[in-house]
Amino acid sequence: MDSFRRDGMVFDVRDGGPADGEPVVLLHGFPQDSAAWTAVAGELHEAGLRTLAPDQRGYSPSARPSGRSAYRLRELTADVLTLLDEAELGSAHVVGHDWGGIVGWALAAWHPERVRTLTALSVPHPAAMAKAFVSSDQALRSYYMALFQVPVLPERLLLAVGGEPLRRMLLRSDLPPDVAEHYVQRMREPGALSAAIAWYRALPLGARNPVGRVRVPTLHLWSTGDAFLGRTATEQTRQFVDAPYRLEVLEGVTHWIPELAPERVAELVTEHVRAHP
Repeated sequence: MDSFRRDGMVFDVRDGGPADGEPVVLLHGFPQDSAAWTAVAGELHEAGLRTLAPDQRGYSPSARPSGRSAYRLRELTADVLTLLDEAELGSAHVVGHDWGGIVGWALAAWHPERVRTLTALSVPHPAAMAKAFVSSDQALRSYYMALFQVPVLPERLLLAVGGEPLRRMLLRSDLPPDVAEHYVQRMREPGALSAAIAWYRALPLGARNPVGRVRVPTLHLWSTGDAFLGRTATEQTRQFVDAPYRLEVLEGVTHWIPELAPERVAELVTEHVRAHP
């Protein structure tokens, strides 16, 4: 499967590995795309697992609706449910990084029957994140989320001079130059960055639909070099999981765990999947 459709939109998907392997859905974050999982997916295929990595809403060129309401978390999770339906999968193991992790938390809370296991990279449970905003330095770490609420200006600033500000930001956070350049060029596609930032702009619209407790086996990966997400919310996350839970801390790795530690990610995901088939 190279794509799936929902509400007239077409989502690109990287489908690999043995067709009869345990299915693993890989969800990227901002400002990534499914290429973030290339190295991880290769390792998972070697372990006999099937992977489905979509370019999510706003990142697939033919799935960029206008308006922030189109990027509410309920819509983002519904996209993944449609992916499972189109792949004829009743359920799958879900692995998400950054915003993909938030989608993963919501899927596991709202649709546990469709999620065999959850692996959340970097991002804590949203309720733990909310608590950390008032009890730690998390609000300072997440300053950009407030800036992204401003219309138009963030896109103009980040894409100025051929995307140089965005490029510098990614390089400073330790992304390899070729990976950073790939993401910059994707964000320079017409409407791409506005669509990606719309995920943040839609956050206030989800206040009435909180992500509740998670009742599926959960693996949480956090890295000590993450400038955006601190330890407080990470350590509080287990309070919101009523199922087997494991926290793995990667020392010295920055925010970009899939790109910078793919072998370790694949090893941990494979262990998690096999422990809860």
